[in-house]
Amino acid sequence: MVTAAALAEQRVILNNISWQTFTAILKELGEKRAARLAYNQGTLEIMTPLGEHENTNRFIDDLIRILADELNLNLKKFGSLTLKRDDMQRGVEPDSCYYIQNESLARGKRDIDLNFDPPPDLVIEIDITSTSLDKRPIYANLGVPEFLLYDGRTLKFFVLSEPILIYTLVQQSPTFPLLMLDVIPRFIEQSLTEGETLTLRSFRTWVSQRLKY
Repeated sequence: MVTAAALAEQRVILNNISWQTFTAILKELGEKRAARLAYNQGTLEIMTPLGEHENTNRFIDDLIRILADELNLNLKKFGSLTLKRDDMQRGVEPDSCYYIQNESLARGKRDIDLNFDPPPDLVIEIDITSTSLDKRPIYANLGVPEFLLYDGRTLKFFVLSEPILIYTLVQQSPTFPLLMLDVIPRFIEQSLTEGETLTLRSFRTWVSQRLKY
């Protein structure tokens, strides 16, 4: 008997969609929804996260919070905030996003308008089932400095190169230098056998010990 692996997310790609239609869909769906949208000059992706996707996203978010706490960094969390620019006809809703270097500029804000506000310093995308729409051009044109992509096995770090606005693949996070490529996948795997609470405690200890040297 062959057992099929459970999907981590469901994705639908629609082509030849106008920017006006995209913004109308955003308004119609409202904020209280599971689906996340991405739009790049006529192409619309609608992604619905399922169990593995959401669990992984929330666990990585916990790791980021611990890192910020141990490094004494102010962190402004905006989750799946809609990031869009009308003049570029690009928009995206990341799995998680954070203001760190520009936290003081986002502090106290309940919403972000990229026509006036800086983009998040860090975004995280989980893409386990399949890669449908390449979101790097969207984030690059929106000016997001750092982009983390996890595919269920490996983690990739992308850093924005200016002024050409393309992402360069790097070996570790510039915001969190302790995060080498294997760290997050290793602790995710540990959480599946030891439980999340114990693993998060282990991760905090791991970070604290490395900060002593």
